[in-house]
Amino acid sequence: MVKAKSIPQPMKPLQLNEHFSAPALLGQIREDFGKIADPRNGGQQFSLQDVLMSGLAVFGLKYPSLLKFDKQRHEERVRANLKNLYGVAQAPCDTQLRMVLDGVSPTELRAPFIHIHQHLQSQGVLETYRYLGGFLVNVDGTGHFSSSKISCADCCEKHHRNGEVEYYHQLLGAVIVHPDQDQVLPLFPEAVTRQDGASKNDCESNASKRLLSALREAFPSLPMIVVEDSLSADGPHIKLLKQLKYHYIIVVKLSDQPSLFEEIQKRLTSGEYEEFEDEGPDGIVRGYRWMNGLPFNKSHPDSRVNYLDYWEIRKDKEYNFGSLVIRVDCILLI
Repeated sequence: MVKAKSIPQPMKPLQLNEHFSAPALLGQIREDFGKIADPRNGGQQFSLQDVLMSGLAVFGLKYPSLLKFDKQRHEERVRANLKNLYGVAQAPCDTQLRMVLDGVSPTELRAPFIHIHQHLQSQGVLETYRYLGGFLVNVDGTGHFSSSKISCADCCEKHHRNGEVEYYHQLLGAVIVHPDQDQVLPLFPEAVTRQDGASKNDCESNASKRLLSALREAFPSLPMIVVEDSLSADGPHIKLLKQLKYHYIIVVKLSDQPSLFEEIQKRLTSGEYEEFEDEGPDGIVRGYRWMNGLPFNKSHPDSRVNYLDYWEIRKDKEYNFGSLVIRVDCILLI
């Protein structure tokens, strides 16, 4: 039976100590970057450590492009920030940045994420994100490059009806979230690319397999509850989550899983479900319906899931916020 727990009190804003000041965090990142093997043959003007930190500075100092960074990197204010915050005495130009960074595998950049999260855990900060007995890890894809003219060997491709080919890059991100915290804690991402010279594009599903396996290896004892959209609502993915000892909350749609909703309809007809509505002080009526132990679909009847539906009624208009398949020890109803 899914149990309801009492509603928690609002949490205090996240307070970070000196271990998580900007100099401390950037110092940890620089230390980890210094351990990455340089793929170049030596005799270079800029160390790999400085190139990586310069690339990070582009984002940290909020430059809109590498070209803008290149034009301002010699300015006194920018040079002071690069040296004092990032430990970079002289930054490379945009062309050098691209050439050097393209040769570094994204997996080499995971160490700072891991070490910073270890510090968060050891200092007790991570505990402020505990929810439903674990940590909510939201996983979703995001695009960061698209062009019909510029491409590389790792680009994914989208072929349009007019014959145009769109080249693009995406990342699958993972962040620890909490409904009462404004800040999110990013875990390392996974690139969505053309893998190993394959002729067929990689996809978010394959990237998810790699990311979830890598996260479990990096954080073997962390109780994570993976939160995903309907793209992840399939039998093999749910089996993978169970194998890696994840709990999960995944959106499901009738159009994607008709057999699951057929079973739900049978339970509704027979009365094998729990449901209630409650009107809050804001005048909004919130409704919950849940069922336990449903076979996920006909292809994977051994994958038993719990089902949760949530809706709101505001001024005589009803909003359904979707249906979820879940596997957690308890559900907090709010």
